[in-house]
Formats: sequence, structure tokens, C-alpha cells
Amino acid sequence: MQLTFLGAAGEVTGSSYLVETGTVRFLVDCGMFQGGREADRKNRTAFKFDPETIDFVLLTHAHIDHSGLLPRLSAWGFRGPVYCTAATVDLLQVMLKDSAYIQEKETEWRNKSRRRHQSTQEIAPLYTVAQAEALLKQLSRVDYDEEITPHPSIRCIFRDAGHILGSSIIELWIKKHTGYKKIVFSGDLGQPGHPIVRDPAIIQQADVLLIESTYGNRLHRSMSATLDELVDAINDTLIKKAGNVIIPAFTVGRTQDLLFLLVDLYRQGRLGDMDIYVDSPMAKAATEITLKHMPLLDKEASDAVQWMDKSARKPQIHFVQDIEESMQLNHIKHGAIIISASGMCDAGRIKHHLKYNLSRPECSILITGFQAERTLGRRLVDGAKLVRIFGQDVRVRAKIYTIGGLSAHADQADIINWLRQFQKTPDKVFVVHGEMSNSSALAAVIQQQLGWNSSIPESLSTIKF
Repeated sequence: MQLTFLGAAGEVTGSSYLVETGTVRFLVDCGMFQGGREADRKNRTAFKFDPETIDFVLLTHAHIDHSGLLPRLSAWGFRGPVYCTAATVDLLQVMLKDSAYIQEKETEWRNKSRRRHQSTQEIAPLYTVAQAEALLKQLSRVDYDEEITPHPSIRCIFRDAGHILGSSIIELWIKKHTGYKKIVFSGDLGQPGHPIVRDPAIIQQADVLLIESTYGNRLHRSMSATLDELVDAINDTLIKKAGNVIIPAFTVGRTQDLLFLLVDLYRQGRLGDMDIYVDSPMAKAATEITLKHMPLLDKEASDAVQWMDKSARKPQIHFVQDIEESMQLNHIKHGAIIISASGMCDAGRIKHHLKYNLSRPECSILITGFQAERTLGRRLVDGAKLVRIFGQDVRVRAKIYTIGGLSAHADQADIINWLRQFQKTPDKVFVVHGEMSNSSALAAVIQQQLGWNSSIPESLSTIKF
């Protein structure tokens, strides 16, 4: 048996792992690489195997860096099932078609540019909307905490990862001559006590463990301090400075977190009347899916929803769908909270809102999630005074807030506390899904505090077990 690290090895995107035995071949995740010019090349050359030979896929959650190449896998010949939770299936119905639409539009724009420069060679999108729709028919729903057998030699259980709606830790048992070998894929672990979703499930044993390290080198602020910072930023911008608050946020997960938090803070009297514009074509659908899966939400989120249903006086939430309505937001000079994708500011409508608000000192930009290297969001976090948006230089005069405590990822202490629940040391521990500095920091702390040896696998490396 062997495991090959196809992505998220020494980097934070492109999660994908190939497991091979003598009788079965399958993937855990099939994610898209994101950030920088190299991402497109990596995505186009990601399959170092024949997709037709893959028997099935186990998917931890719906985020594009874990699911985004599934339609391409299907288009290239994969015909097996993709096992994931029911909430993940519902989210993918929206997310993968949206991703495909973006691929088609970006390719169309790039080909027009090529024709203007007399290039005869056109490029194809990574996949089309039709190909995404074909893949959606291969999704197979799995309940949390129920064992499935995707192959006679494979047993598998999905546990709640507490990251986004439907996110999973995957426990995997592979049959050998002497019994079973157990592999655990952490997926993306959430923060305990994080709003909206439940806390990550406890795992007590593994022979081989893959642990994420997105925030492996840092500690989040406490939730109470984080909410204080969020309240201060909004009140300072909307009331004192009479500006706008712009929040880049992933459409799935982070946008819903923010909506529930803003409603709850208003309910507590900590925020005043406000107009919240959610400017993302699929955000309304994602929010409706979240409400459809109420049993997966924590008590605070459930209480906020019930209050919104009953209260006459409440925040005004506007879901913006069409482009013309989105463009009108750029004429609002004060009093607006605009939540828009993408979360790393590298694509989508958020770039337009940044273009119109970054240069205004009365406005604020709230960064509430991880910003990968080489993204616009990362440049803003790192203190850039001048950024380029749509070919134009834009001065950064707005105040940039980095509110890390809202992250949907566990921090270093959370990860170590989760690992402490293991009853014995795994035989092999691999630190994945993190920039090299973050992964190295986590590996060092695992050694110092737990006495476990761990390693950071190289991309495309293979281990036998």
C-alpha cells in the first residue's frame, strides 16, 4: 500500500492524496491550486495518474481548494462515486457550477486578449459548466458517524471537522493480511467554540495521520477579544468616520459566519442599525443551504436565526444578484457593510469594491480569513501602500483590519490540543496543507510538546505503509 501527496504538501492549496493498494485506487480530496501565476499551470498538470483508474473519491469538504478539480477529473474519465456529507453535496451544487462559470469567463477574456495580439492558439477552460453538472451526478451522500464500505477492503467514517458546514475528518481502515491499517485525514480543522458550526470531533487512534497546518505558526485572539475588535472596527467606520466597511469573504462558510455574528451583535445592542450587502451570486443559495441544515449548527447560530424570524427591528440584509445591482454599490459613500467574494481578493466582485473604497481613509477593509501568498489579500495584510487592480494603481488609504480570530481554521494551540486526545502516538505523522513556514512551526511544536516525530512531505512524494 502507498500514499502519494499530490497537493497541499509544502503549500496551502490543491489538497489531494492518492491511496493505492493491490486491489483499489482512490483519492482523498481533489482540490484546485490557488494564488499566483503558477496555479493555472499546476491545475492543468495536476493529474499524475490516469483518472479512469480511480475507483472513488473521499471528499472532506466543499471548499474549492479541496473539491475544485473534481469536474476536470470526471471530464478526463473518472466515473466512480464521490463520497461526502449531505451538506457538502448541497454546497457543491452551487460552488462547482460557479467555479466552472468563472473558468469559462476567464478563458473567454484571455482568448480575446490573445486574438488582439494576433495569437492563433486559444486555451480551453479547466472545465465547463456542463462538465461540472456531469460530475454532480457522481456525488454520493454520507451521514456523519456512519461506517461505509466504498470497496470490500476499505472501511470509512466521516466525522465532523467543525470547519464549515458539512466538513469532515475522514477515518479510513484499509484491510491487510494481518488486519487493518488506519489512516486519518484531518481535512481542515475548525476552532473549538467557533460560531455557527459544532466543534471538531475527537479522534483517538491512527496508524498514519495527515494533519493540516494552515495556522500552524500562530495563535488566534480569543473570541471575546475578536468580537470586541469587530465591533470597534464597524462602529468606528460607520459612525465616527462615516465610511463603508468592505469585507472580503468566501461565499461558503465565512459569509454565513459573518451574517450570524452581525445579527447577534445587533441583538446584543453592540451594533446599531446597518445595511448589510452580500454581493456574491451564490451567497444567497449558500445561506439557504446553511439554514436547511440547522441540526449541524451550534446553539448560538440557531438562537440568532430564531430571533431574526421573530423580530420586527433587525439589520437589513440585502443579497445582491445581478451585475447592475453590484455596480450600484460603488456609488454608496457611507453606511454600508459590503461582504463579497473572493475571500483572498483575487477574483470576483470584491476587487471592484476594493477599487472604489481602498483609497478612501474613512473606509475600512476587514480581513477575516487566511490570505495565501501572492494574493491581493496577502499584499494588503502585509501593509502594501499601493496595489494594482484591473490594471490601475490604487493607493491604500483605508484602514486594514486583520481579524484572525474569526478564522474557520484551528490555530497552533487548537491543533495540539486536538492531537493530545490520541491515546497512542501514530506510527507516521505528516504535516500538510500549510505554507512551509507554518508547517515547519507546527512540526517543531508537535515534537516539543508531544514528543512525536513528524515530517512535511514533498509534493508528489510517495510513502509506503
